[in-house]
Amino acid sequence: MRYRWARALAIVLGAVALAIVVLAVALDEPIRRRIESAMNAKLDGYTASIRALDFHPLGFSVELYDVAVVQHAHPDPPVVRIERLTASVDWTALLRAKVVADFTLDRPRIHVDRAHVEREQEDDVPVHRRGWQEALQAIYPLEINTFTVNDGELTYLEDHQARPVRVQAVNAVASEIRNVRSGPGQYPSPLWLDAVIFESGRLAIEGHADFLRTPHAGVKGRLEIGGVELQALRPVLARWGLVVSQGTLGGAGAVEWAPDVKVVDLEEARVAGLRADWVYRPQTAAPAKEAVRETAEAAGKVSNDPEMLLRARHVEMTDATVGFVNRQARPEYRVFLSEASLVLENVSNHRREGTATAQLRGQFMGSGATTVTATFRPEVRGADFEIDARIENTDMRTMNDLLRAHGRFDVVSGVFSVYSEVSVQNRRIDGYVKPLFRDLDVHDQVQDRDKPFGARLRERAVELLGKVLKNQPRDEVATVASLKGPVQNPQASTLQIVLNLVRNAFFDAILPG
Repeated sequence: MRYRWARALAIVLGAVALAIVVLAVALDEPIRRRIESAMNAKLDGYTASIRALDFHPLGFSVELYDVAVVQHAHPDPPVVRIERLTASVDWTALLRAKVVADFTLDRPRIHVDRAHVEREQEDDVPVHRRGWQEALQAIYPLEINTFTVNDGELTYLEDHQARPVRVQAVNAVASEIRNVRSGPGQYPSPLWLDAVIFESGRLAIEGHADFLRTPHAGVKGRLEIGGVELQALRPVLARWGLVVSQGTLGGAGAVEWAPDVKVVDLEEARVAGLRADWVYRPQTAAPAKEAVRETAEAAGKVSNDPEMLLRARHVEMTDATVGFVNRQARPEYRVFLSEASLVLENVSNHRREGTATAQLRGQFMGSGATTVTATFRPEVRGADFEIDARIENTDMRTMNDLLRAHGRFDVVSGVFSVYSEVSVQNRRIDGYVKPLFRDLDVHDQVQDRDKPFGARLRERAVELLGKVLKNQPRDEVATVASLKGPVQNPQASTLQIVLNLVRNAFFDAILPG
């Protein structure tokens, strides 16, 4: 009798299980269509699709396969692909009487190219208001409490000929998202992220968040990066004429970003072995100028902003070679600083944090010993800084392309030095530039035979001027250019003024003749 009852019970349970499986299979497609429709009702400018769905009634969970999101303006390729998305009841939270969801994304892929970015810039609706969070929440009826990403990837493509820029192996966990509302300075939700940047570098974030903070979530934690190969950014930087062929980046710092507080405190940053040139061409000049303007404008907005603290305690660059290449000039030329080291200390957007200092050393054109020291203070009534610079004993033959392009002459021999002190404060500039030329010989009779008469005449004039100005005991040519008066553009930032000083002082005061 007991055997019959057990057999009957087994048959009943089997039938129930089969019915559940059949019901689940029957519900898969209607649920898939409903979720897909709900997601698309939330998205603006984008469309989502789901290839397949598995509903598990016993665990009340769903698995979505091959989720894709495309931008209407540029649908190929999709901006988002997720191999599998699992949504289920967060059973750990349920034990604490919280009915919330656990989301897991396996192998999500985000692909953004220049066309996607330009389309977003043209639209009045910002990307964070496109309904992404609402679309994700539409997948499951319970609010998300734990969010996990396994082996994610982010790719940016500047153009189809350029090498993609990638962040890979992204693993992240955010838990206790639906926490009780917290007071200012409290972040009860643990947050962890680890990723590989540009194939070899590492990114790690560990901290806490308050996901219920309004009008947006708050986060506080520590960020570390290391071994980041800067040449991976070459496709992106090329738009502004920046060519980076070598260099690594590392650093660490603390971040707190919430509606009532914004702090980025960079403890240290290190750039090693940088090899970079800014290549001037007509097609890159305008974007570069606009980038400088936007950077200066942003710096002006955050200067002494009471709600924001940006600080870099120690920034160091070692063994760098940086240059400026003028492709527009005839002949083309390159001005560079090799064996360069730079140390920045205590850079901040707040005057109360004290004075920032900078020290740069290197070899101008590979031979001129260069030392630049500077102090900077956050702007109150315009730029506020002092610079003391010297370049000594540069072999002028290395500057011949530059001299031909801007002075229409070259030199057979000569040693070049320049000394400068500049102070900008209260919208006024005060300082000097003193170039020195020693053993200057601006022509060679054999070399000059094939030169046009005008070029030979110009070289004779430069040589004559050198003789007039020559300091006989030391066989030097010396002049002094005074820099005094109001800053031409009182609204200009420190960055803009420094760039203008370098350009004007070098080409107007330093070039002989």
